Amino acid sequence: MRYVGLAPAPPLDRLIDDIYSLSGAPSARRLTVPPMPSAHLFLVLGDPARLRDSDLSVPSEVLADGWFTGLWTRPFLIECPARLHLVGVHFKPWGTSPFIGRPATELRDRWVPLDEVWKRSADRLRNQVGEAASPVEALRVLEAELRSRLAEAPPPGLDLVQHLGGRLALAHGAVPVAALAELAGVTGNHLAAQFKAHVGVTPKRVARIYRFAQAILSVDPRQPVDWSELAHSTGYFDLAHFSREFKDFTGHTPTGYLALRRRAGTVAGFPDDVPIPAG
Repeated sequence: MRYVGLAPAPPLDRLIDDIYSLSGAPSARRLTVPPMPSAHLFLVLGDPARLRDSDLSVPSEVLADGWFTGLWTRPFLIECPARLHLVGVHFKPWGTSPFIGRPATELRDRWVPLDEVWKRSADRLRNQVGEAASPVEALRVLEAELRSRLAEAPPPGLDLVQHLGGRLALAHGAVPVAALAELAGVTGNHLAAQFKAHVGVTPKRVARIYRFAQAILSVDPRQPVDWSELAHSTGYFDLAHFSREFKDFTGHTPTGYLALRRRAGTVAGFPDDVPIPAG
């Protein structure tokens, strides 16, 4: 599968990690996506995929046309076509806030059709991106669309969340929420309300996801892994706590996850949070 990525220029870089294109045969047809400190926009240019929540009471969705997805607090499953072709936006946890015009809680653990958020835009945008002369040009088209939709003034409270969320990112979640509130000169309740509005979850949950991301992205599947040392170095109380959270976030034990990663291989140039085979 071919990955092409574009780091957006300011001011989008404060909200977006990368804009990317994926095309070709996926490493596996069923992929598990664990919680990561990110939200996404997908534009499907080829055959649709199917999305399944790990909560079996939630109906599956066919991923065609365009979709937003917010921050996830549990894993979900993608059933891919034989060949995948999409472009996407990898937002920072707070990055969708200026673009969606609604509280981020409405996108948490959800997929929302693009036309529900950006009225009657999916077909136009898919056509413009699909007609681009190259993958990089397609990403430039999507970058220009995002820039045109970015308000001059950020929504109230976003600057606070962006500043403190950036500190959580740099510390991989290892900052007490009370310390964040004190740093900002606000109450814990106010901070929680702002994070829910712009990220969809509390700062404590964001910290957990950053800590987990640091742990899982520290794993080199080509090398032996000392799970106790990894748990300690990434701030978990003990290996049992780490293993429980790992199972909650991936559906696998740490050793089971490592075996899947070793079988899956890698996609050249793709970020390290590539989804893993569902088994």
